[in-house]
Amino acid sequence: MRFLVLLYQDEQIWASADEALIAQYYRDHGAYADQAASLGVTIEASEALRSVRTATTLRRAGEDATVREGPFAETAEQLGGFYLVDAPSLDTVLTHARLLPEYTIEVREIAPM
Repeated sequence: MRFLVLLYQDEQIWASADEALIAQYYRDHGAYADQAASLGVTIEASEALRSVRTATTLRRAGEDATVREGPFAETAEQLGGFYLVDAPSLDTVLTHARLLPEYTIEVREIAPM
């Protein structure tokens, strides 16, 4: 089964982050990657995203489309990155996600197409 692990956090945390906090986040992401195989998880892709200030939103309604600078919605937390993983179950993905740093983590199963 394939899942998208979405990482949400208030971007302002990084504006005041010191080197120790940044280093801890890198260590936690490293532990997440290092322990994937032992938990039956394969990381297929992962990326960090630039600030929400760089977002462009395209909204379609029938034949019409509106392009807007900025994110789709104003929120307290922003999507900051993701992991695309293959794992035997949702429970496995959730166990593995506990190794990540402090985020709001949304896990969504990939729909067959």
